[in-house]
Amino acid sequence: MNVSDTSPIIETSGLSRKFGQKLALNQVSLKIPRGRVFGLVGENGAGKTTLIKHILGVLKAERGSVRVFGFDPVADPVAVLGRIGYLSENRDLPPWMRVDELLRYTQAFYPKWDPAFAEELRNQFGLDPAAKIKNLSRGENAKAGLLIALAFRPELLLLDEPSSGLDPVVRRDILEAIIRTVAEEGRTVFFSSHLLEEVERVADDIAIMFAGEIVLAGTLDDIKDNHHRLILRFESPQASAPKIPGVLSLTGSGREWTVICNGSRAEVMASVARAGGKIMADDTASLDEIFIARAGAKNTGKE
Repeated sequence: MNVSDTSPIIETSGLSRKFGQKLALNQVSLKIPRGRVFGLVGENGAGKTTLIKHILGVLKAERGSVRVFGFDPVADPVAVLGRIGYLSENRDLPPWMRVDELLRYTQAFYPKWDPAFAEELRNQFGLDPAAKIKNLSRGENAKAGLLIALAFRPELLLLDEPSSGLDPVVRRDILEAIIRTVAEEGRTVFFSSHLLEEVERVADDIAIMFAGEIVLAGTLDDIKDNHHRLILRFESPQASAPKIPGVLSLTGSGREWTVICNGSRAEVMASVARAGGKIMADDTASLDEIFIARAGAKNTGKE
């Protein structure tokens, strides 16, 4: 099967999954381009790890489809898994091994393992080759897991909450130095996170997941350009939230209120004027504000 370099590296279509009565994934459709950093944003329990398990072929689609490199990861695991570097939130490294033993052990599974690159990464991460995995700090453990995910230069690097429980310095090392380096070499990075500020710092494309659904997806630049934070001021205090149609969220009290809207500023401005208010500030919304507004709109049925 020939798959062109312009085809999506990951593609899901109408992907749904239930665990008992809980709908963990609901009609998830995504196309993830090659050579980009893709961030999947969502709260814990939103369905991010369940989606990643489908990409890895650990879970089979109940409804819909999953394709990675053009293959079904369940039906053709050999065509998929050897091309993915994976770091789970739980790391799952054998605690009895030393760092150098872990590298030799992992190398046996990957014909394209690059020993010189592995040693370069080990030095960069400051990992003692004689240290046992069980004695590593949480940050060192994450770096060891990332090292073995990177050392065979995978086409796709898949990171599930890579910064979970880590200090800001280690987060920066992982998400700026390594992720960006991989993407610049033409490979693809897919990472999930509930830490929106780090996604905003490094992602090219994002999808926001809420309660098993994708509520927004696109390039980070387009999403930021299309969402605005407006500060409204009214001549007299408002006893309740002013009625302004077409906004994602409206918060505040008295004379001053904050609106998050997407691409409907003209309508909002007209509605504000009719309600006796003025727009005092117009700024780009942060990803955190966009996520809260989108999740709130989804939860209240406004979307």
